[in-house]
Amino acid sequence: MLQIQENMQILSNLTSKFPTFLLAGIPGLESAHVWISIPFCCLYTTALSGNSMILFVIITQKSLHEPMYYFLSMLSAADLGLTVSTMSTTLSILWFDAIEINLDTCIIQMFFLHGFTFIESGVLVAMAFDRYVAICDPLRYTTLLTNSRIIQMGLLMTIRTLVLVVPPLLLLKPLYFCRTNVLSHSYCYHPDVIKLACSDTWANSICGLIDLILTTGIDTPCIILSYILIIHSVLSIASPEERHKVFNTCISHIGAVAVFYIPMMSLSLVHRYGPSAPKIVHSMMANIYLLLPPVLNPIIYSVKTKQIRKIQKAVLKLVCSKGTRI
Repeated sequence: MLQIQENMQILSNLTSKFPTFLLAGIPGLESAHVWISIPFCCLYTTALSGNSMILFVIITQKSLHEPMYYFLSMLSAADLGLTVSTMSTTLSILWFDAIEINLDTCIIQMFFLHGFTFIESGVLVAMAFDRYVAICDPLRYTTLLTNSRIIQMGLLMTIRTLVLVVPPLLLLKPLYFCRTNVLSHSYCYHPDVIKLACSDTWANSICGLIDLILTTGIDTPCIILSYILIIHSVLSIASPEERHKVFNTCISHIGAVAVFYIPMMSLSLVHRYGPSAPKIVHSMMANIYLLLPPVLNPIIYSVKTKQIRKIQKAVLKLVCSKGTRI
């Protein structure tokens, strides 16, 4: 009996139900964090300004009140959410070496981080459907993608996100964590957090797998199927010029899909199959995963959308002219 009590005492000293996690900066380059923060600030500024600009342009320009641009505004809103949800902890580490975060704050960050990730995945599927209808069934475009249907699609994405994100996060609360709670990234990432638990994480792992199947496992095949149908339809067009014109309308979406899914899958592979990889590899992949889409999506769509490009130039010209007057 005494031995059992001693073992329980030792276990309680080694574990905690209300832990403090230690976030990671750039391993091996801690002394250069202040300098590393400069490119990070530039990337965050680009992501915030670019996505805010796209939202502003779409909201204010009636000529852009079309399904394709409504979905683009959803994509920009999700990118803004992803940027804001990780920016505070990343810059706090780089500027102030503030690496501690408690479980509740960690759960809140994961809610927004994973939530906006799932929403962005859903928006990319909706955009693929938009391109499919526009190219393969253009006569029914306005009847299929009405404003009410777009709102319904947005609500469906939000409901799916809440249903998938909340249960795994609630299951974190009963877990006990080891005292050495050092995370691999500058933010809380669900697979990274549950690896540190000392108690049974079977339910957490099952929930994570279900989330993966119901998001990436469904969304990716839907996007691939839509492009198979698009390619089949385009190849039936006789004129090479018409083919090029039709394919050109899909380039922006293909770019957005690539910059979202490639880093996500790369980070998952690093977590699953590369535990022996250098810590700096984990850190860089984690930052690329969340920074690349918000930074590149506004650039991709600005380059391919004349209306957005023109208005962005006008806004930049106005800002520069005010700056020179000051």
